[in-house]
Amino acid sequence: MTSQLFALCFDAREPARLARFWSEFLGWETIGDPHDGLTLLPGDDTGFRLRFLRTQEPKTVQNLMHFDLTSAFPEEQEQTVTRALALGARHIDVGQRPEEGHVVLADPEGNEFCVIEAGNKFLADCGFIGALACDGSQAVGYFWSQALGWPLVWDQDQETAIRSPHGGPKITWGGPPLMPRAGRDRLRFDLATPADGDPRAEVDRLLSLGATRLDTGGGEDGGVALADPDGNEFRVLTPR
Repeated sequence: MTSQLFALCFDAREPARLARFWSEFLGWETIGDPHDGLTLLPGDDTGFRLRFLRTQEPKTVQNLMHFDLTSAFPEEQEQTVTRALALGARHIDVGQRPEEGHVVLADPEGNEFCVIEAGNKFLADCGFIGALACDGSQAVGYFWSQALGWPLVWDQDQETAIRSPHGGPKITWGGPPLMPRAGRDRLRFDLATPADGDPRAEVDRLLSLGATRLDTGGGEDGGVALADPDGNEFRVLTPR
């Protein structure tokens, strides 16, 4: 039994506003969330949802993961950037060099994302959301490959990437040096076990792979809070 990547969760001070931005930008349907938030259902082969959960904490540091969005041709990159800006995104500087072809933007709550230049072969067949690019070690790439049952599609120079056998975005880790961690991650994974699975057995399996338990005071929906080998928080949801 392996977990399914059920959702990527965003902490947001204004969940409705942030969900509206990503819903309009991606063209995904919005549904209510029973835990004071909103959920977007993927309208393509992405395979996982986006959940927006309320927090009172402001964003103060760069996120440890972000979307890389693809472009089929140069004009499409320009169109994507223009559309994002019209919906409330803004240009930001995270240290990118002028000669780099991608455009770095932030959504209305400051969450970074990149619009990649046309002709990127690594993301060529991955859809509009080409990758969820993460700061992380080689070991954490190996962990998530085993945790989700997704094969490694890149493993060179301590950089790793995995992808679902069913397609969709890649999840990538850039290797050392790692960015310093400050407070709770604003973006994190929710995992779901199969309907006939045992969540407790799955938690034990993840612990055997190198996860650790976290005490987060109960969690938003009673799920079990864990951290991967790099300290990134995630949860195993409990069936209702």
